Amino acid sequence: MSGPRFALSPSWTLAAAIVALHAAAAGAVLSALPGALGGALAGALLLLGLAAAWARALLGSRHSAVAIVGGRVELRNGEHLPIAAGRHHVSRFLVALALSGRGRRTILVTRDMLETEEFRRLRLWALWGKLPRVAPEQLHFRA
Repeated sequence: MSGPRFALSPSWTLAAAIVALHAAAAGAVLSALPGALGGALAGALLLLGLAAAWARALLGSRHSAVAIVGGRVELRNGEHLPIAAGRHHVSRFLVALALSGRGRRTILVTRDMLETEEFRRLRLWALWGKLPRVAPEQLHFRA
């Protein structure tokens, strides 16, 4: 496939955020619904958070995104899913890429999943759909 390739690494920061948010939801359930039912629902929320962190942030599932190649996301099982055109969110800390096709899945790429320069390139690619062409001598400015 043509286009840039961005190989993703696991993100412990994103995993911690996912688990923390699910833990907060579990705490809210326990405060609103005390007892065995509330405890069971809170436990299920915590397990769901651990599973989501494993699959989405730590890239441990066979359906986890392991690379972005051109306009597609490569999954650990070798499958390639197309990225929906124009449905991206780009910030200093993360890039959210919506996938087209089956389901409405979104891939979150945090800045600790790529090297600094690669994350910058991904942000540019997500914003403009291409990378700028620059002569190698222009990449490093020396005063």
